[in-house]
Amino acid sequence: MIQKHITVIAGEASGDAHAGRMIAALKMLDTDIRVTGIGGDTMRDAGAEIMVDFSELAVMGLVEVLKRYRDIKKIFNQLVAKLKEDKPDLLILVDYPGFNLKLAKQAKQLGIPVLYYISPKVWAWRAGRVKTIKQSVDHMAVLFPFEVPIYQSAGVPVTCVGHPLVDAVQKTLTTKQAKIKMGFKLNRRVLGLFPGSRRSEVEALLPVMLDAAKRIQKTHNKVDIVLPVASGLDSTFIETIIKQSDVPVKVVEDDFYQLTSACDAIVAASGTVTLEIALLGVPHFITYRVAPISYRILKHLVRIPYVGLCNIVTGKPVVMELLQDEVTAERLDKELVSLLSEANSKENAEKLRKQVLSALGPTGGADNIAQLVITMLNKS
Repeated sequence: MIQKHITVIAGEASGDAHAGRMIAALKMLDTDIRVTGIGGDTMRDAGAEIMVDFSELAVMGLVEVLKRYRDIKKIFNQLVAKLKEDKPDLLILVDYPGFNLKLAKQAKQLGIPVLYYISPKVWAWRAGRVKTIKQSVDHMAVLFPFEVPIYQSAGVPVTCVGHPLVDAVQKTLTTKQAKIKMGFKLNRRVLGLFPGSRRSEVEALLPVMLDAAKRIQKTHNKVDIVLPVASGLDSTFIETIIKQSDVPVKVVEDDFYQLTSACDAIVAASGTVTLEIALLGVPHFITYRVAPISYRILKHLVRIPYVGLCNIVTGKPVVMELLQDEVTAERLDKELVSLLSEANSKENAEKLRKQVLSALGPTGGADNIAQLVITMLNKS
């Protein structure tokens, strides 16, 4: 039997996490399958041969992408050459549409079947991308049930495989139990700073988060500050920013769900991590800030009123969002203190957890996408 070969492209931390779960489930179905691609530690641990680490691609914002254009273009050209040289049986593109849709077009010309896992946000902006997808993608695997009709109406083969976090994130510890496991004192509150998984996000958000934390510690002396290091980020880079602020912060590189569960309140960059926080039932709010010109452009392009995934999937403003100029130390201080002091914060977070869980669709996301991959490989 000829060994099957797939190439998987994940350009950021959340994509690496989703792809890693998919590859792990895939290896359970076919231990002999060969996986190459762009990704990070989660994909490596699942058995993928990483050609380029996703940290070289993870950039947020239009202006920020332009600054890195030459580097990203070089990686793109190298990847296309590799696809020609070592042609896979299936190319799986995970989110990251600016890069991956262009790659899908190249793959189509090379006769490589394309499975796109995690839809570009065509329901939020650039709906015209559906036409591009129809021309260059053989099958869409979407996370959310509301995405299916969008592709069906455009004649694009589509399957809702469900969000892997429904299975991956299990609320197994109380805040007290998690604090004990993480070594925190029970008479102190734990405040989480989650500045994102991209360097550009961290540079934009972490200094103001630290400034807010400094203010809180001056008025609330029994508060510990914690920060998880996202996959693909260098902890030295994080530590350098923290040292400039003179705020005592516990930086944690693993035990993410345990650390999150130990928090009494969290301020987080917009992204997949906010779904994880919600599914663990932790009080939090969302921040988002990019270069001013990027924000002005995006504001005119985006067709939905929310940036946070919890708000998008439920269709309601269930989590507070602070955007751009609203992201100030004073405002973050105010909202964090409110979450730490409100008697019903935990109750509201548990209500949110149930709302989000019911909106995320079917269980077995990683297994479902793995089975779809096998089906497509059997056709090739």
